[in-house]
Formats: sequence, structure tokens, C-alpha cells
Amino acid sequence: MRGGAYENVSRTYKEGVDFYSVDSIGETVFPQFKNLPTTETGRRFFLSWSHYLKLMRITNPDERHFYEIESVQNDWSLSELKRQFDSALYERMALSSDKAKVAAIAKRGHIVESPTDVVKDPYVLEFLGLPELPTYSESELENRIIDNLQAFLLELGKGFAFIGRQQRFTFEEEHFFVDLVFYNRLLRCFVLFDLKIGNLKHQDIGQMQMYVNYYDRNVKLEDENPTIGIILCKDKKESVVEMTLPKDNRQIFASKYETVLPSKEELKKLLEEGDK
Repeated sequence: MRGGAYENVSRTYKEGVDFYSVDSIGETVFPQFKNLPTTETGRRFFLSWSHYLKLMRITNPDERHFYEIESVQNDWSLSELKRQFDSALYERMALSSDKAKVAAIAKRGHIVESPTDVVKDPYVLEFLGLPELPTYSESELENRIIDNLQAFLLELGKGFAFIGRQQRFTFEEEHFFVDLVFYNRLLRCFVLFDLKIGNLKHQDIGQMQMYVNYYDRNVKLEDENPTIGIILCKDKKESVVEMTLPKDNRQIFASKYETVLPSKEELKKLLEEGDK
């Protein structure tokens, strides 16, 4: 065996041994998965070896556990695992969620229990192929999302089902159109998306509030939960959002979207700035 090939095999073997020796996820996490098989030691490898080659290079054990759990629960392909890792899904969820839930995210994966659990900020939409366009319209953004609906659903996360686009309702003899309508089966509620290519304005929030009110009063069933509205915008000022929405808001959210894949360092900086 040539020297370079031997070194590659040796390195892969060492990484595998290191991964097996430090990865105790099966003892603490997988027994919580009711429908997954276990062994006497509590450890089973549910993914392909290629998945684990990727996972073993994640040095943070909490982050590694998270991506393994999500890969198993969501049946991620290797390319999807790489995409979610490259888009810093773990950091986005850990930094933008309730700090008390960060440990649970690492141990149990993404748990959907409240409206804030399904909202990301930012959403990474590099798969739309828009970076090469100097300008684009909201209708172009919507068309790209529909053309890449499967990838968009994966970015949204767990429990989402697509209902329709440009969903029309009439109020006081005037027609209104909701850009994108989804249903989240875990929260049992409608999730409305309004797309904005520029800065978020307070009028945009007021418009979404009307959409949510209409769905709550005329569309949702009595046993379903309140509608969630998410405004996807290129930029926003937190002060405008906070001043426009009530303090106890749990229905209207404003999130940025990125059409290029930022580095993890850039994304962490962006999220930390948003938390201030």
C-alpha cells in the first residue's frame, strides 16, 4: 500500500476509534426514541458509514449528537446532512431559541412544542439560486421557493405541510392574498408566510396581523391552535418589530433570509448581534 493511501486509511481508522470512544449518544439519547431499536449496550448506528465519516469530524459532542439525531429522525441523506451542517443549523437553533432549551436540543434534537420552536432567524435559502441576480422581485422569490419546495420544507423544519400559494380571501369586498400557506401538524396550526425583498416596515407587520386574524376567525377549526405568521424579509430593525407587536406576542414573527450560504463565523456574529 502506498504511503498516502496508508495514511488516509490510518487516519480514518483513528477517527472511527475516537468517534466510538467519545460518542455516548446511544446510552443517553436513543432510548428516548420509542420507535428505534436498541441493543444490550444501548448503542446502535442507524446511519450509513458515510454519514458517520461526516459526523466524526464534528468536534463538539453536543453538536455531533444533534446532527445524528436529526439525521435519523428526518431520514436525511448525506448531502442533506452536509447542507444542514454548512448552514449552521445547530447554531441557528441554539442561539435563536430559549437558552434553557439549548441542552435539550443537543440531547433530543429539535423539539417542536411552541410557536417559537418552528421559527428560525435567519432562514438560509442558498438553494434558490438567487445570488447571481442583481435584483429580483417578491414574485420571483416566491416562484423560486415553489420550484424548490422540497428544499424549502427541509429548511422550515419538522411537521410542515404545504397548503398553497397566493391564497385569496375577501374582506369588505376587497381581495387579499397570502404569499405562502403551510400547516404544521405538530403544533396543529396554520403557518402563513409573507415575502418582502427589502427592509421590514411596520405596515408589513400590520398586514400580517390581519392575515392571522382572518385565519383564526374564519379558517382554523375550533380544536386547532392559533395561526402563526412569519414575515420573511431581507433586513429588519428589531426596534420596529418590538414597538409594533405586543409584549406577549406568540403569533407574529419577522425573520431575515439569506440567499447565500454564510460562513459559520459570519452566522454566529449575525445571530449574536440579533440577540443584543
